[in-house]
Formats: sequence, structure tokens, C-alpha cells
Amino acid sequence: MESSPEGVDPSVPNVARMYDYYLGGRDNFAADREAAQRILRLFPDTRDSALENRAFLRRAVRHLVDAGVRQIVDLGAGLPTQGNTHEIAPEARVVYVDYDPVVCAHGRALLATGSNVDILQADVRDAGALLDGLAELVDFERPVAFLLLAVLHFLPDEQAYESVTRLRDAGAPGSHLVISHAIDAKPELTPQALEVYNQATAGLSLRTHAQISRFFDGYELVEPGLTFPKDWRPDSWPRPEGGKPSVGYAGVGRKG
Repeated sequence: MESSPEGVDPSVPNVARMYDYYLGGRDNFAADREAAQRILRLFPDTRDSALENRAFLRRAVRHLVDAGVRQIVDLGAGLPTQGNTHEIAPEARVVYVDYDPVVCAHGRALLATGSNVDILQADVRDAGALLDGLAELVDFERPVAFLLLAVLHFLPDEQAYESVTRLRDAGAPGSHLVISHAIDAKPELTPQALEVYNQATAGLSLRTHAQISRFFDGYELVEPGLTFPKDWRPDSWPRPEGGKPSVGYAGVGRKG
């Protein structure tokens, strides 16, 4: 997509659009592809990781719909591109949340008009303001699922704990927190990779499986509980030939 909606600077790379490129989408610009290709040269299994995390999203959302949840707040899927939440669960009310006005503007341009899908510009680091904005779009008297697919990697510990707690407490009985984090299996991001990401986002801090799980100590886990994204991959989701599974953390937490 080389024509940009109003408010989008296509010369500045964006992590959400880089993720779209990894998934084989077309909602990205030349700057996003260049940045993504630099990451792929450093970490060739990045695309595998993105595909596995998307497979987890598909399975988790289907699980939520089967459990009767009809309101889904997606805090980490990036652009609403192919195979995203509203396409997996068209019968559910879906709200995409992102703090970046560029991603929000681009997302609105991509979405087909419909009363069941919205994009909210809000900062997950301010849980109170986030919930105030969501109150206009979802009914907190009924179950709601919060998908935290990457956002905790962008929050310092104190804010991550607060966000997880506030979201959990806001949900009616039967609400869910869904978490899936592709974890970098390498020792550290290289300086070259940090340079790429620093052009496209701020505050990235990849955490390990154990570091992520700290935020959810004491939570009730429901089927399928604690698992790895590779174990959630449906047979219908293709993987690159010869691709290797990445290390990850995934869990579904429920209140009530």
C-alpha cells in the first residue's frame, strides 16, 4: 500500500507495519519493508515467530467465541490486516487499541465500515485513561476479552503490573486476559537491531518467559492453560518450508 492515508508519514518505519510485512500482508510502505528486511538479516526466524503468534491469536479468539465472549479488545495485534481479530470473529464486537496516531489513522483507512469494529487511540501505560476510552465502546457489565499480544514488552514493570491488574478487575465474570509473547531466543538484541527498532518505536524491552509470567502469578488458567504458541498452531495455518518453532509464552487467564 504505497498511497498513505492522511496523517501517515510513509518514510518513517513502524513496528506494526513491519509485523504486517512479516505476515505477508500488503499494508506497509517501503520504509517498513526495508526495516523489516534488516531485522530478518539479523534474525532470520522472525517471520516464523510472527506466523506462530498469529496462529495463537486465531486459536485463542476462536476459544473465546466458543466460551461465549462477544467483546474483544485487541491491545497488541497492530494493524487490522489479513487474519486479524475481526476477521476471525466477525460476530464479536472488536476494538483495536494503539497509542500511535499513525497506526490508528492507517487502521481506520483499512477497516471496512461496520458498527462492530472500532479503533481507539489510547496509551496502555495509562490504564485509567484506557479504560475510560473503552467504556464508550464496550459494555463492562458483560464479559470482555483483552488480548495482550505484545504490549507488555513496551511497559516498565510497575506499569505492566498495574495494567494487568486494572484490566483484570474491570472485566465482568467470564472475562479473559489473553497473553502471547514471542520471546527472543537469542541472548540480546544486537545494537544493529536496536537501531532499527528505535527508528520505529520507543521503549522496546524484550522479556523472557519467566519475566512475563511474573505479571500473572496467581491467575486462574483455563483451557488450554499455559503452553507455547507452536503448540497452538492449527493445521490450516501454513508455516514457511523448513521453518523452526520459536520459543514463546502463551496463557489464557480468566476472572470469575
